[in-house]
Amino acid sequence: MARRVEGSAGTPATVALVRAGIPFTPHAYAHEASSTSFGLEAAEKLDVDAGRVFKTLLTDVDGRLVVGVVPVTGQLDLKALAAAVGAKKAVMADPSLAERKTGYVVGGISPIGQKSRLTTVVDESALTFDTVFVSGGRRGFDIELTPADLARAASAVFAAIARP
Repeated sequence: MARRVEGSAGTPATVALVRAGIPFTPHAYAHEASSTSFGLEAAEKLDVDAGRVFKTLLTDVDGRLVVGVVPVTGQLDLKALAAAVGAKKAVMADPSLAERKTGYVVGGISPIGQKSRLTTVVDESALTFDTVFVSGGRRGFDIELTPADLARAASAVFAAIARP
């Protein structure tokens, strides 16, 4: 697995990975402005199984922000996410709040290198793959890394939080 950031083109996610000594492979692709399913677009453009591409979603769990990272082929199970962090209820966070708290734009939110350190839960299906893909911090840019390294970089735990 390569570990590189091209000059000042690094994102907060890649900078955080390099600083932590965590190996990753960057994957850039031409993002289509008309695309609204950013993760499925990444899977198609990068020619990888969509089950290996994970989306980063922000939720409000009993009044605090929690990040859920699930395959783009499924949906976040809000009840399961709440239970995974010992809470009762989760709802999707407002997109503008998600952007402010993470420092990323919707469609390019990475679970790594966010402005605010947030509790993060990765769906346990990630553990079935040698490597997974997550947003690298902007639309049209994903990073590939092992599930263990993703968890380390995002200070995440694994739990069953996705549904088909």
